[in-house]
Amino acid sequence: QVQLVQSGGGLVQAGGSLRLSCTASGLTFDDYAMGWFRQAPGKEREGVSCIRWNGDYTYYADSVKGRFTISRDNAKNMAYLQMSSLKPEDTAMYYCAADVYCSASWSQSTTDYWGQGTQVTVAS
Repeated sequence: QVQLVQSGGGLVQAGGSLRLSCTASGLTFDDYAMGWFRQAPGKEREGVSCIRWNGDYTYYADSVKGRFTISRDNAKNMAYLQMSSLKPEDTAMYYCAADVYCSASWSQSTTDYWGQGTQVTVAS
């Protein structure tokens, strides 16, 4: 079965950096776009970023553009989200996801493939 296992996250001071990792198994990694969502308490899920299978297209939500960088290593079946200049409003549970497409409609993804979630807390 498909498994997406996340690592990284934690508590950081505002202005700091964190890297999230996602390791995929049970799927042909090259067939899928990879990306990240986040959800803060009381807020809707937000599609943060995604990357196409070959890395030739990336999408970033306006809220993270210029601060977050998504990447992938197809040889290792891994995806990453490097988060810099973190703000308290970035505090949320972050989820890795795999889907067929990566586009500006990433937030509307209906994929069934999700990581377990990892908490990111940015202290002011």
